[in-house]
Amino acid sequence: MKHPVSRLFAALCLCGLSSLSFAADVPQGTALAQKQELVRHIKDEPASLDPAKAVGLPEIQVIRDLFEGLVNQNEKGELTPGVATRWQSNDNRVWMFTLRDDAKWSDGSPVTAQDFVYSWQRLVDPKTTSPFAWFAALAGINNAQAIIDGKAAPDTLGVTAVDARTLRVQLDKPLPWFSNLTANFAFYPVQKANVESGKEWTRPGALVGNGAYVLKDRVVNEKLVVVPNTHYWDNAKTVLQKVTFVPINQESSATKRYLAGDIDITESFPKNMYQKLMKDIPGQVYTPPQLGTYYYAFNTQKGPTADARVRLALSMTIDRRIMAEKVLGTGEKPAWHFTPDVTAGFTPDASPFEQMSQQELNAQAKTLLQAAGYGPQRPLKLNLLYNTSENHQKIAIAVASMWKKNLGVDVKLQNQEWKTYIDSRNTGNFDVIRASWVGDYNEPSTFLSLLTSTHSGNISRFNDPAYDKIVQQATRETTAKARNADYNMAEKILMEKAPIAPIYQYTNGRLIKPWVKGYPINNPEDVAYSRTMYIEKH
Repeated sequence: MKHPVSRLFAALCLCGLSSLSFAADVPQGTALAQKQELVRHIKDEPASLDPAKAVGLPEIQVIRDLFEGLVNQNEKGELTPGVATRWQSNDNRVWMFTLRDDAKWSDGSPVTAQDFVYSWQRLVDPKTTSPFAWFAALAGINNAQAIIDGKAAPDTLGVTAVDARTLRVQLDKPLPWFSNLTANFAFYPVQKANVESGKEWTRPGALVGNGAYVLKDRVVNEKLVVVPNTHYWDNAKTVLQKVTFVPINQESSATKRYLAGDIDITESFPKNMYQKLMKDIPGQVYTPPQLGTYYYAFNTQKGPTADARVRLALSMTIDRRIMAEKVLGTGEKPAWHFTPDVTAGFTPDASPFEQMSQQELNAQAKTLLQAAGYGPQRPLKLNLLYNTSENHQKIAIAVASMWKKNLGVDVKLQNQEWKTYIDSRNTGNFDVIRASWVGDYNEPSTFLSLLTSTHSGNISRFNDPAYDKIVQQATRETTAKARNADYNMAEKILMEKAPIAPIYQYTNGRLIKPWVKGYPINNPEDVAYSRTMYIEKH
């Protein structure tokens, strides 16, 4: 998903050297702990363990252990073989994937090319109602969008099983980075017999996966336990014998349990504890850049935020410098555009917002809001929705204060648990809503496509033909320079129409016990497979 395959690695793949893999790499002479068990914090109870139904990081972290796609990522985000041992394309439009002979489901049956055909057809089938069906259309798989729109049958999707070990993918346009996209969880295979066994197919004891682990136990809002899949092709290199995922939506609670020794890896920590943590446990605090942006989405279809002047005024009065440096203060960067600076293939133009002082931005915003009909005699009133989290609350309080002070806006803060929040987001039941996006692959389109009119992840319901056109045009460009120009034009439209207000660029803040090794802390997408980790003797 992340970086294009290097020329050397591509050559190796085309030669079929399937021995290259990414499992636990334990240095010679390392003393391992007798008990190879790990406890990983996730930020909420997973909404679903069905790859086609996943919507956020809580479930994706677990799904990556239970299933495996055609390719994986290493610690740098580079592609490594997964179910596929090699892949090639002569024109970037027809892609051929050769599957390994020893890929098996956790019930011992073989993983075949037909499993991928079934799974990808299921992904785009409207009956599945997958929140990630759009990803197949973004990838440009033939007929994906027509199937999603109900204008074509799922079996017309441009993916075929040439034989049990060969998968052929036909795109509607050349896409040089298509192989990177196949690392995404949405393209993971599921076993047809398992899915059709009943609605409870993802329960412990029922779920059949092809990943390094199988689901042994699940207690809602308490834990999910996975153990090694003995049929996994690289099981011999799996070191951890038990991984427990613990859902905790309060960073302070997760941090307390970490400090008490109950958790080995946290997904985050309270920003206001950063300095203390750096003082008390400096070798366990990590904050590398991440391919992600934290933003607020405005409802562009109803309510006061349907007016672009209101949206732009609200966006302008968010003091991004203060948010990144003071409210957060753990290495985050102000987000002057939606696409993060670390994104491969993106050189951002200077933002007019960045070149202005906050006082100048506030003055222009006040004028915009007055033009929209709001002022002291008619103050703007808004609901700001966020999912339960101390950091989200902290940010919401700060932004609401800025809006009140500079624009006189009355903001009602509303927090909801993850599943309720997702429902509100999907139904458009909000004025302003907290959101974030961590790239599904390392290329600007993973961010900019999100605001196209047909994208199911378009929380704002933004509908702008000019924006859609420029994002589509970027996929057809033949040079990186032309694509970058298109991406900057798309960013300019987002700044002017303000369907969203990017706030800051993510850092991957987490706590990791010193005896936990093999965590890919520098992976820009935070792709972490438990099978690469192990516990040193301590």
